[in-house]
Amino acid sequence: MSTSRFDCRAVLFDLDGVLADSTALVDEVWRAWAHEKGLDGDTVMKVSHGRRAEEVVRSLAPHLSAPDEVTRIEEREIAEISRLAAIAGADALLRSLPSGSWAVVTSGTTPLATGRLRALGFPFPDVLITADDVAEGKPHPEGYLAAALRLGAEAADCIVIEDAPPGIEAARTGGMTPIGVTTTYEPAALAAADTIVASLEQIRVIRVQGDGRELPLISLTVEGSKS
Repeated sequence: MSTSRFDCRAVLFDLDGVLADSTALVDEVWRAWAHEKGLDGDTVMKVSHGRRAEEVVRSLAPHLSAPDEVTRIEEREIAEISRLAAIAGADALLRSLPSGSWAVVTSGTTPLATGRLRALGFPFPDVLITADDVAEGKPHPEGYLAAALRLGAEAADCIVIEDAPPGIEAARTGGMTPIGVTTTYEPAALAAADTIVASLEQIRVIRVQGDGRELPLISLTVEGSKS
């Protein structure tokens, strides 16, 4: 493990698996849906994490109405929202960042994302990009590029914190610097990230410096490794 320093203007977070410990709940809901539809649960889980639910349904069950199925799936997730927990270090990291310098970019819908953020007591982001805001989900970079634009940051000045390969790919394709968190996948699956951590507690804001630009310069130290 080594300590690296990153300078940026904005930090963009995925939600599930990065800020919210929702993996077990999501796994349970999607496997129940797969069983009801006669699909293999393992196959569903291999493609569902980090992608928009509607795209997952369309790819695995094109004969079904994707919007209707997504509504049912998300109703189940929202009903169990009290089972969520915050990822260790998430709240402290969010509160250490300057207002207006961070965003959440998620493959979930706006009601689902808003409910999770509020249930966990996080400060609410100035910019929230959800599945409802984009035409293309991850691994397409549209969501992350939209967040950077709304914050007023150049893509090259953005750090992206992700737990899934589609999100890492989206950040990389968008010209941003991805940091992988091994809350969901093994390090090898996140090899495209610049560095990989096991916990958000390994990421610290060490300096925020105004330099005349609209967004301040944020310096982070990351105690991570590269697979």
